[in-house]
Amino acid sequence: MKKKQTDEGIKVKGMFRLKINEDGKVVGDSGWTNNQITNLGFQQYLVMSLGSISGSKYISHISLATGTIPASNATALTGELQKRTTVTASSTVAGSKTLHLTGSFASSASYNTANATIQSIGLFNTSSGGTLFAGNTFATSGLGTNQSVSFTYDIVFA
Repeated sequence: MKKKQTDEGIKVKGMFRLKINEDGKVVGDSGWTNNQITNLGFQQYLVMSLGSISGSKYISHISLATGTIPASNATALTGELQKRTTVTASSTVAGSKTLHLTGSFASSASYNTANATIQSIGLFNTSSGGTLFAGNTFATSGLGTNQSVSFTYDIVFA
C-alpha cells in the first residue's frame, strides 16, 4: 500500500516599514520592504524554540545600521548605530499567523549620537551583541540626531 503524501509546508517571510520623524512630521518613509531571515534566525529563533531547546532565542530588540544587506550567515549588522530599542510584539488578529512588532527610536534616547546615513534594520535577542534573526536594507536615508524613527516589522507564517 502506498501512503498518500501531503504538500504541507510552512513558509516564513518578513517585511518592515520605518518612518523618520522630525517635529511631528514624517520626513522619510522606507515603504514596505521584505526582509531576509538568517540561518541562525531559522535555527535558534524558530527550530530550537519549537523544541524548547537550550539556547533558543526570541526577538526583543531592533537596530538600525549604515551597512548593507546582512548575509544569510550574518550574526550582526554592519555599521550598527549606538543603541538598540525594544520591540512590542503582538498578533494583530485573533488566530493570526503574523507576529507584529512595533516601536520607535526616540531622539531623546540618544540612540544616534551623530548624523548618519542609515540603510539597514535588524531584529535581535538582546540590547547588545546577541544573534541577528532577520534584517534587510532600504533606500539610504539621512538621519539627524534630532529625528526619531518609528517602525513596524511583521513576520508572516503561511
